[in-house]
Amino acid sequence: MCRLNPRVDFVFKKLFGAEENKDILIDFINAVVSEEDRVKDITIKNPYNDKAYSKDKLSVLDIKARSEKGVWFNIEMQMLDQDYYDKRALYYWARLYSSQLSEGINYDQLEKTIGINILNFNSLEEKNYHNVYKLLNVSSQKELAGQLEIHFVELEKYDENIKTVMDRWVNFLKKAGEYTLKEMPIELKEISTIKKAMEALETMNLSEEERERFEARIKWLRDERAALISAERRGQEKGMKEGMKEGIKEGIKEGIKEGIKEGIKEGIKEGKLQEKREIAKGLLDVLDDEMISKKTGLSIEEIKDMRDQK
Repeated sequence: MCRLNPRVDFVFKKLFGAEENKDILIDFINAVVSEEDRVKDITIKNPYNDKAYSKDKLSVLDIKARSEKGVWFNIEMQMLDQDYYDKRALYYWARLYSSQLSEGINYDQLEKTIGINILNFNSLEEKNYHNVYKLLNVSSQKELAGQLEIHFVELEKYDENIKTVMDRWVNFLKKAGEYTLKEMPIELKEISTIKKAMEALETMNLSEEERERFEARIKWLRDERAALISAERRGQEKGMKEGMKEGIKEGIKEGIKEGIKEGIKEGIKEGKLQEKREIAKGLLDVLDDEMISKKTGLSIEEIKDMRDQK
């Protein structure tokens, strides 16, 4: 099996963000974007350099690149679930888009910027694993300026069917840890850059500092995942307790209401019965027991008891 997981952002950056693997990044980008935005060449603006990164486990290991046509790309691999990731993705898109002005250009020279977010969790309420967002007129659906494009690739939603080139890349990212170069699916081997990516993972050597960084990253991811699971469990337990409290309160409240209703019913019933008995007592001297029973609805036995007590 492959020793390194390409979904860990540190490994992802080392694999896709290295100059010697630029062809791998180009092929991956072309599998994600539309035909009009496919690239022949790119310049990686923040290429991987093991001396350039600290051991900060919170650092963002994204990839910034620019195509030969001037289109900017920001590619990020995110392992852990985050609230409001949609806003985060928009923020990082905006940062890259606005950073073009720092090069002294005018607004008319701003180039299209595409964000590609590969997520190891579900973030959107959409069925498909690949979703693309643009800036559109809500009525005419006409695109404004054509500058904004954000992709979300949610690996958990991928059903492992292999039809398109993008399916092959997503399959590789999701399951590379289960494959070897010899044993990975033939559909992946057919793509030379995926084959090269697998070879790169299998032969990737980490320096002592990189190994420490990788192990620290893995530990942090495990700790964060455990913390998320623990927080979720505590939240569920608290929710259950609060739900039980509210349920008991509502139960008591409903019980009191039902008790009052039943009490009123029984009171009315008892009142009517007492009224029938008073009428029966008044008829004891003028009617026989059978006739009094018919008039009041009381049983003959009860009427006989009334006569005995008289």
